[in-house]
Amino acid sequence: MLGIGLEIWSVYALILLAIILFVNKRIPFDITSLIILAILVVSGILTPEEGLSGFSNPATVTIACMFILSEGLRRTGALDIVGDYFSKLGKLNYRLAVFIIMGIIGVISAFINNTAAVAIFIPVIISLSRDLGESASKLLMPMSFAAMFGGVCTLIGTSTNLLVDSIARDNDLAGFGMFEFAPVGIIFFGAGFLYIFTVGMKMIPERRKDESLTDTFDMQSYLTDVVLEPNSTFVGTPLKNTKLIQDLDLDIVEVFDTDMNSKTDRESIELEANDVLRIRGSVKELNKLLNREDVIIKPTKTWEDQDFELGNAQLVEAVIAPESTYEGKKMDELKLYHQYEGIVLAIRQRGKVQQEHLSEIRLQSGTSLLLYAKKERVNDIKTSEEFVLATEIELPDSKTSKIPVALGIIAGVVGLAALGILPIVASAICGVILMIMTGCISNEEAYQSINWKVIFLLGGVLPLGVAMQKTGAAEILVELLIQQLESLGPTAVLSAFFFLSMMLTNVISNNATAVLLAPIAIEAASSIGVDPTPMLVAVTLAASLSFMTPIGYQTNTMIFGPGQYTFIDFLKVGTPLNILFWIIGTFSIPYFWPF
Repeated sequence: MLGIGLEIWSVYALILLAIILFVNKRIPFDITSLIILAILVVSGILTPEEGLSGFSNPATVTIACMFILSEGLRRTGALDIVGDYFSKLGKLNYRLAVFIIMGIIGVISAFINNTAAVAIFIPVIISLSRDLGESASKLLMPMSFAAMFGGVCTLIGTSTNLLVDSIARDNDLAGFGMFEFAPVGIIFFGAGFLYIFTVGMKMIPERRKDESLTDTFDMQSYLTDVVLEPNSTFVGTPLKNTKLIQDLDLDIVEVFDTDMNSKTDRESIELEANDVLRIRGSVKELNKLLNREDVIIKPTKTWEDQDFELGNAQLVEAVIAPESTYEGKKMDELKLYHQYEGIVLAIRQRGKVQQEHLSEIRLQSGTSLLLYAKKERVNDIKTSEEFVLATEIELPDSKTSKIPVALGIIAGVVGLAALGILPIVASAICGVILMIMTGCISNEEAYQSINWKVIFLLGGVLPLGVAMQKTGAAEILVELLIQQLESLGPTAVLSAFFFLSMMLTNVISNNATAVLLAPIAIEAASSIGVDPTPMLVAVTLAASLSFMTPIGYQTNTMIFGPGQYTFIDFLKVGTPLNILFWIIGTFSIPYFWPF
């Protein structure tokens, strides 16, 4: 080890830095990847052309196209039709409903972005749970897990599959076919189903109760109505300039006239005598208003969600999406009212509900916000990449006439790639062009549908894999690994890669995991004289099977808040499943991809 050159030590230091920053999450992961890229180029470890190769990589382009294709299908309302079908499952029993949900979600996730599907079905599943008389927590986790089961069955089921396929081709390997992962993927699917129905269902806790949003966020003691006396100094002043709640941790949620008709435009409201102001705040803060002689606090009442639908607004639960730009920011930095005309009443973060000092809370992916928003702006919240809406709403008419067109385009993309007529990157680009030209999605919607944080992650982190191979850093790591495992045979080496990938993806991005381990897997196979394909398959599949934490995979993060889970819930239910898949992968992968 002492003879290792400076470049190799530098690469190891960058790998360690990347892992620390990915786990810490203080710096957004896309910025982290660009920092690594910049250091690689500035230090001379990589040429500028090598450093920028991640952005021109076929996997990066294909993944961007898949975001657009998935959004095109969603915009037509095809997934909403599936959601309508789910809403009818309340007539069935719980176990049968879970079986159908997991089956359908799994199949859908094999062909489109599974985060898009899960985002649409979260509010549907919560509503369905009420009809079934079950906790939504008992349904959301099986749905998220099924999305991961389906994602490993095809080349396009998850971005990780496309990424490793591209890495394989860059190393003069054959790459993978559209359905090449299917044999092992289907075994995982079946084993996952069996686990959920025999063990998992009993272990999933009943966290979310069938309650209104006001009860779910424990708002009963944090809302009150205040009446302005005719002699109030605030009568005749604009709402936006009122000093009624200045220096108090209170928010004016809504203003009503004497007949309890909502005054809609907050920017132009002028306060009048006997106006009713609905205020959010703690009892301690509200009691400070008792000393004022120009307001009357109305008697305490039991609040229902319907109390917030008197005007042109409603209560919704909005979850901070994975990779949202809001992650790490304080509430008062977001200016949600100016963006969505929404007021945050409460926050659920890490299983704890907070109704006070909201402006100082730093948001995390999976955090649930109780929002009071204008009805005409709720759809903007739903379509925003910053949120996943956990409340069912009535949406504007979809382009339902385009559903057959969108389905045909997706089938064409898959078929052309599966038959080897076109590379997947070419068929995906053609699919995007057709989606736009046929009106399934507009040009602007296409650009907005791309998760640019993922694209920049790939563009920045792929060169790190190039640096590992160019400098020989991967080869040295392989030598250390082989010294320990070579005597046990290639199956033991494969098992080690599966385990390492499975554990690493629970704390950092699955794509970052694949980029870090794929070059090492290729070197390891070369070192022991076997085909690298089974090693790559182990890294690929394990990187997309993250059940042990709510942060390892996007769909888990999305259900974390709405399901009101704790970190331990995922650890308890997901750990046996990960161990089961590790054992299955160790023996099934060499069977389908012999060494």
